[in-house]
Amino acid sequence: MKKTKVDIPFLISVIILVVVGYLIFASASLGLLSSQPEKYANVAFNQTFFGLLFGSIACFIASKIPYKIYKTYSIYIYILSAIVTLLVFVPNLGFEHGGAKRWIHLGGFSFQPGEFLKIGFIAILSAWIATAKDKFGTFKFGFLPFMILSGITGAILLSQPDTDTFFIIILAGLTVFVAGGGRWRDLFLGFLIAVVCVTGLAFTKPYIMNRINTYINPSENALGSGWQIQQSLIAIGSGGFSGRGFGQSIQKFNVLPEPIGDSIFAVASEEFGFVGSTTIILLFVFFAFRGLRIAIRTQDTFGRLMVVGIVILITTQAFVNIGAMVGVLPLSGITLPFVSHGGTSLFITLFMMGIVLNISKSVSKNSSSH
Repeated sequence: MKKTKVDIPFLISVIILVVVGYLIFASASLGLLSSQPEKYANVAFNQTFFGLLFGSIACFIASKIPYKIYKTYSIYIYILSAIVTLLVFVPNLGFEHGGAKRWIHLGGFSFQPGEFLKIGFIAILSAWIATAKDKFGTFKFGFLPFMILSGITGAILLSQPDTDTFFIIILAGLTVFVAGGGRWRDLFLGFLIAVVCVTGLAFTKPYIMNRINTYINPSENALGSGWQIQQSLIAIGSGGFSGRGFGQSIQKFNVLPEPIGDSIFAVASEEFGFVGSTTIILLFVFFAFRGLRIAIRTQDTFGRLMVVGIVILITTQAFVNIGAMVGVLPLSGITLPFVSHGGTSLFITLFMMGIVLNISKSVSKNSSSH
């Protein structure tokens, strides 16, 4: 019997993103080392051991677990991820940072549980579509369950508030909805509802309106809300064609806000220039291309939709982050996958890569059987 293999080009793209991402993070974090050495030690440990090491182990394990198990237990995965995310509101367990309760502190270790909700949402939506089959094209079994699921997820995330994660999850969910056979008429209705919700949030959440105003006129408050985008553009522009060189960024030293977070693409652009930043973009493009190729060739509906959801989730997050740094999109606080600081994010991202790799084995198996 011929042994099935994972999709090698996809695996290579993931490995390159992880290696390049860690090198960029290592350079960007030097700014933190110079100003807050104690915090740097914690950040470096979290990214290296929990994110990179444990994440790689999780990826390997997930690549070995038959992916259909996520369909069987999708409801439990979603409920558990929702409960864990709600733990941020438990006193002395969840803690607030920057006006948002998105983190849990447990035994000297902190993590962002909203990352787990990404897997839960994609798994339960994919499982529902695969189970409903032809009925999913109807309002009762298609759009209505999708809106209920989105509403529950939104209520959990927006109460923190974590608008950015919810935005990315819903975009990925809408893609899965269409790929699963959802009606375009319902998609248009969902788009109208989303516009109404975003408008409502903009008028009820001052920070969202502030982001929109900064996007429209970034130079209006250059020393306040427009500081990050102004400094990001300076960093990107000063990189020129080939960059200042690895580790040579100036903006990361007490000038550029969140140099290891959502501004890390600006640091990479300053150090590697147009060539380096374009290479990063092309890596994500190839990642998306190869991932969606796996989805197209996957015969099982659940497996196909899981791949679509995961790949679109990661790719959308990447391009929303990059778009914000170059001023094409409003600032969002969304980090760059594989690159930005966040042990939980890197761990979950690599775990999801393991799921995709396991699903890619079914493509290999089908190909070898013909």
